[in-house]
Amino acid sequence: MKNTPKSLRLQIGIFGRTNVGKSSFLNMVAGQDVAITSPVPGTTTDVVEKTMELLPVGPVVFLDTAGIDDTSELSSERIRKTKKIFDRSDILILLTEAGKWGKYENSIMNEASLRDIPVIVAVNRSDENYPSEKFLEELKNKTSYIMVISSVDGKRRNEYIVGLKAHIMEICPDDFLNPPKLIGDLLPEGGMAVLIVPIDKEAPKGRIILPQVQAIRDALDSDCSTVVVKENGYSDVLKRLKKQPDLVVCDSQVVDRMVRETPPEVKCTTFSILFARYKSDIVENARAAGWIGTLKPGDRVLIAEACSHHPIEDDIGRVKIPAWLKKYAGGALDIDVSAGRDYPEDLKDYKLVIHCGSCMLTRRETLARMYRARRAGVMVTNYGMCIAYTQGVIERVLAPFPEALSAFKEKQGSYGS
Repeated sequence: MKNTPKSLRLQIGIFGRTNVGKSSFLNMVAGQDVAITSPVPGTTTDVVEKTMELLPVGPVVFLDTAGIDDTSELSSERIRKTKKIFDRSDILILLTEAGKWGKYENSIMNEASLRDIPVIVAVNRSDENYPSEKFLEELKNKTSYIMVISSVDGKRRNEYIVGLKAHIMEICPDDFLNPPKLIGDLLPEGGMAVLIVPIDKEAPKGRIILPQVQAIRDALDSDCSTVVVKENGYSDVLKRLKKQPDLVVCDSQVVDRMVRETPPEVKCTTFSILFARYKSDIVENARAAGWIGTLKPGDRVLIAEACSHHPIEDDIGRVKIPAWLKKYAGGALDIDVSAGRDYPEDLKDYKLVIHCGSCMLTRRETLARMYRARRAGVMVTNYGMCIAYTQGVIERVLAPFPEALSAFKEKQGSYGS
């Protein structure tokens, strides 16, 4: 982990009308020319991302969007991409100018309110037209976080940055400043976990994947220890330990083997299920896992991946999970795969969505995907739960999470009776 992944950074969306100075604002904050600026409306044609350290806030990524009032030939596509940034943003910065506030600004504020996203309003171009007291008072009825700036005034840059940081620190989501535990709260004081880490074709050369790195770090931050082993050495490690581990965590692809070799009194789960709690809603994911038992040949299922890796011949999302589901359902399913941020707009025709662990997405973005699916009447489970279900071990690996296990059993009983 030489650099903080985008999924672990505070995501800040920059919104506003065309030519209001969004790109100039981003360049001012970054202290460099990140985005192209021009007096021609619609210069920003796609989302521009800039990662940086904004101390003392920490690692952030700014998302500069196309104008919300774009009327160019490609406006509909630009606006569609701009609106998707709501799914990613932890904080919004809405740029406007003195005296300019209308349906475009209200639409951003309304959408942010529906999603419970805090908004900072930045009144730009104050060197040309300073906002009146009346206008500022009107803004105070919309948000408590207001800045009056000129994004081209280099002499006052530090002043503006200090003000921006103060607002961000005040409204920064709690789960960013105090992120939830990944594994540490599942271990007693000074406890120990065994992490089973297969080294397969998808493991990056010279490294282990992000969820495994994060689990190790979280255990260390909790003053606990870990033993890392490949699946073929797990049983031998158990024999060599003088005391049983407090928790065993494995890659989902070897979950059946882990359960067979783990003493029944030892808690065990998978990295994917840990991430269902860390990045998603583990209870809803577990409840949705119960829907797998209702799948029939021909049902439409979406497999959603957060990253855009090059698939290998036995790819987990494209090959293994479809094969396990086919065997379980008694016939082929109609399966679509979405990768990266190409999450379908229309979900209503799917019987179930099976999502990856979301290590490359923020928690807000993952929950936004679940929200969109629920609005369409579709449940979302995750890779780890799906695999554990098809291998017949889901109750064992959900046992460390009683509320999730209860939700799964409740759903099971609703169609099993």
